[in-house]
Amino acid sequence: MVLAAIPSPSQGVIHLGPLPLRAYAFMIIIGVVVAVWLTGRRLSARGADPSLAGDAGVWAVLFGIVGARLYHVVSSPDAYFGADGNLADTLKIWNGGLAIWGAVAGGALGVWIACRRAKASFLLFADAAAPGLVLAQAIGRWGNWFNQELFGRPSTLPWALEIDAEHRPAEYLDYATFHPTFLYESLWCLGIAAVLLVVDRRRRLGRGRLLLLYIMLYTAGRAWIEALRIDDAEHIAGLRLNDWVSAVVFVAALVTFLLLRKPVDAPAKPAAAAVPSASSAAGDAASSPAGAPAKDASAKEAPAAEAAASDLAKDPAKDQATPAGTTPTDPPKPTDPSKDTADPSKDTAADATTKLKKDGDAPAAVAGGPATAPADPEATVVAAGAVSGRVGLDKPGTAGATRGGDDPAGGTRRDA
Repeated sequence: MVLAAIPSPSQGVIHLGPLPLRAYAFMIIIGVVVAVWLTGRRLSARGADPSLAGDAGVWAVLFGIVGARLYHVVSSPDAYFGADGNLADTLKIWNGGLAIWGAVAGGALGVWIACRRAKASFLLFADAAAPGLVLAQAIGRWGNWFNQELFGRPSTLPWALEIDAEHRPAEYLDYATFHPTFLYESLWCLGIAAVLLVVDRRRRLGRGRLLLLYIMLYTAGRAWIEALRIDDAEHIAGLRLNDWVSAVVFVAALVTFLLLRKPVDAPAKPAAAAVPSASSAAGDAASSPAGAPAKDASAKEAPAAEAAASDLAKDPAKDQATPAGTTPTDPPKPTDPSKDTADPSKDTAADATTKLKKDGDAPAAVAGGPATAPADPEATVVAAGAVSGRVGLDKPGTAGATRGGDDPAGGTRRDA
């Protein structure tokens, strides 16, 4: 007792005047369009020309149809060359009879020709096209539903397929519902497409290996689907011809998958950002306080140091610190004339600073100068730093510091 079943279309063709519109052909066309669209996107993601999908699609469809029909005719010769066969029916592809293995072989030949003409990698194209190809198969299988063909053994399952009496094999005329093998294969192909897309997203395989994975998965499913079918087919050692073909193709694909070592197709990289010019890069580096090199910092400090040295050269006494116990207006105390005959009014700390600039030395006291008025240490440090160009000047009353060393007068280190 059949509780539920999938109905079959009463007809698979609509006549638009004298022009017949066949659902079988529409399913194939829709599948091709989807395959070309998806392949184009995947080629673009691999850095290849997406227009190659359309060009190769034309070659693949033409050679695929011829290959599919040839395989079907060779594998089912009685319908065309037998006692009741009609040779002219070999051209009536709208009645069905397109074998998938012939379509794959012929389509692959067409794609190879297109890739050779475009000087593109065939294996790269094959990996890009694999998910689209299996999606096209999933869609194209619904053409078998419109034609009420390629169904399986009788079944009373809720998803069993109703088949009209004129489409049933002679030995199954008493059965009304059968396994919808077209639906099984369509769902299987959808699952394969999902697996291929996920694998390709998470782990890029070497060129050609994604296509081989598709072949292995498809042949594995085709084995149990073929076991359900009851349409006429050639048998070898009790197995349908397609079973043997699937087994051979699976083994060949597996061995090739394990042995094939090809470059992995990386995703397309985004457009490179504009490279700044040398002048702008230098300007950016100079304006960056954190990442500027030390030589840039020195270049910034040089003008300030030079200006400070110039001011000091004009009036070296103005930056001297006032000695303890005196006022700025107090004259220097005279020294003992018996120890030094030099004029004490001329031998002051300012003269010591001038002598230091000429000689480059830093004596604690100038020879011949007054013993009670030695050169001020802070003024000496300031003068030495101005000469070297590496000093930060302190205000009177604070300790100066040389850049890169401790202040000999006891001041703290300070950056210029």
